[in-house]
Amino acid sequence: MSEIQAQNFISAVAPHEIAAPLVSDSAVGGQYIAKIVSLITIVVFVLAWWLATENHLVAPLFLPSPSEVWRQFVAVFSNGYADASLWAHISASLLRIATAGAIAFVLGVPIGILMGLSPWIKGVFDPPIEFYWPLPPLAYLPLMIIWLGIGETSKITLLALAMFAPICLAAQAGVRSASREHVNACLSLGANQWQLFRHLILPSALPEILTGTRIAVGVGWSTLVAAELIAATRGIGFMIMSASHFLATDVVFMGIGLVALLAFSFSYGLRHLEKILVPWKGRT
Repeated sequence: MSEIQAQNFISAVAPHEIAAPLVSDSAVGGQYIAKIVSLITIVVFVLAWWLATENHLVAPLFLPSPSEVWRQFVAVFSNGYADASLWAHISASLLRIATAGAIAFVLGVPIGILMGLSPWIKGVFDPPIEFYWPLPPLAYLPLMIIWLGIGETSKITLLALAMFAPICLAAQAGVRSASREHVNACLSLGANQWQLFRHLILPSALPEILTGTRIAVGVGWSTLVAAELIAATRGIGFMIMSASHFLATDVVFMGIGLVALLAFSFSYGLRHLEKILVPWKGRT
């Protein structure tokens, strides 16, 4: 390609290098209002919870007060739970989520991209993914135990399967979101297959891939309790299930709060990463 063609090619196929229009003032104001409303909602929810427990509208067995949950958190933080420190439970769950997420991402993104590029590969992988994706993890948990035993392999496999499908399907949808007009423009300017993939297909798919990853992380955390049913002695899910057997509702609430906090932290981190990697999302 000549120098002029190269410049035209880059401007046509690299959306992240185009100066995107600034977000309008109304959009910024809407985001600010949404944050304020979210904060008020959280305050109202906690206040209603506190009022319900203080006025004994619900028995403590079913709904412990916020102060009881906090005291239990301090106790577990100081003394541990089930012969393990709180950090031991958190780190065990984080290791399982991180390992399963890495496996799901490394396998899901290439397969999803290939499914979007080739109808043959889509025909091979689409039926099994569509078959197991709607199933709740508890449905195939017994198979994981039968096939892989009760060690870490079955837990991580269960989490990886739950996280694989949204990443794979998001990558496939991202590839298919590439504009046909842009593809034709790139080809007419002399782009080869690698240039087409590098400068158009991948940037077009990246926002969907990151969104699918964020969804997959949420699915992974929601599957954590099921995964840690398999003969676990460490983990937040194990702590929740163990406490439920002894009707320690305050520990159950504490564990649920920890999972929600960690899941929110992961989601927030991925949103921030999304702003860095795909700043053009929502501006084109």
